[in-house]
Amino acid sequence: MTTYQEIQSKIAELQKQAESARKNEITQAKEKIAAIMREYNLTLADLGPAVKSAKPVKPRAPVPMKYRDDKTGQTWTGRGRAPKWLEGRNKEDFLIK
Repeated sequence: MTTYQEIQSKIAELQKQAESARKNEITQAKEKIAAIMREYNLTLADLGPAVKSAKPVKPRAPVPMKYRDDKTGQTWTGRGRAPKWLEGRNKEDFLIK
């Protein structure tokens, strides 16, 4: 019967082999892609939006609430379509101060 330590050492060895195989496959894939791009005289710009830009996209900060109905607690940022609870009312009366 194999021991826990033996199994752990086998796992570590298999992980090393898997990482090595992955690196080799990535290298081969890059070579194939480069060869195809040279053959057809393609650039990254030719690939269009399928290629993500290296520029990271910043998540948008939440917009602060500008209006609140004190009776119901509902709020609105002031952007987009006005909510139903504000219809027919003066929105200046609901400004958050």
